[in-house]
Amino acid sequence: MSNSKAAHAARIQDQFSRQAVPFATAPIHSSAEGFALLARSAELGASDELLDVACGPGLVACELAPRVKSVRGLDVVESMLEQARARAASLDLSNVAFDLGDCTKLPYPDASFSRVVTRYSFHHLLEPALTLREMARVCRPGGTITVCDAAPAREKRAAYNRMEKLRDPSHAAAFCPEQLEALFSDQNLRIYNREQYRLEVALEDSLAASFPEPGDAEKLREMFEKDIGVDELGVGAMRRGQALWFSFPISILSARI
Repeated sequence: MSNSKAAHAARIQDQFSRQAVPFATAPIHSSAEGFALLARSAELGASDELLDVACGPGLVACELAPRVKSVRGLDVVESMLEQARARAASLDLSNVAFDLGDCTKLPYPDASFSRVVTRYSFHHLLEPALTLREMARVCRPGGTITVCDAAPAREKRAAYNRMEKLRDPSHAAAFCPEQLEALFSDQNLRIYNREQYRLEVALEDSLAASFPEPGDAEKLREMFEKDIGVDELGVGAMRRGQALWFSFPISILSARI
């Protein structure tokens, strides 16, 4: 592993070990609209065997479990999986299991699942194309793969990524919708469904669920203040009373194998 990859892997472990509980409990990550769009886009059915890649604290896996035959969630951070297993147990879900593993080398045979999804993971990956290829590999012919992630407009992407790296040091790079589509095209994956939505959150709530480097939280507050009415960041920064608010631009792409 190169020094840059090793350093990024260490940041992922550090950030998401600390974020496990705040991530699991933050209302923004349990948006009913987002769950509904994801389930519809993936075309879930009662006989499906679903894989949730980079599952985090199991929010997607547990939400979708009642709609399918079985779910496996995979993540590289053990603290996240502890939250996921506790969540599944608290909901008395018997058709969900969780594995520790690398999303660029999925520990499953070819064609193991009929549906494969990932949510909010690609912007943390140095090589998302490898993960998309693995998702396609473990999906059966006739099955679907679905990627849901932050996707700023092309002209806002550079500023958005600067902002996100301050907010969350484990951020690698968010792709614009056109770049996400190109990833699918490069893997010869035919997209059959596209969805977009926005997730609103107070800046302080977002900061409370991540762990910026010392001094970067204040840089973010200043950045958002300057962006009100300008929207260079592409997140619609605004004030509501005394609080700064913004919204993540989310895209969902689904392809059939």
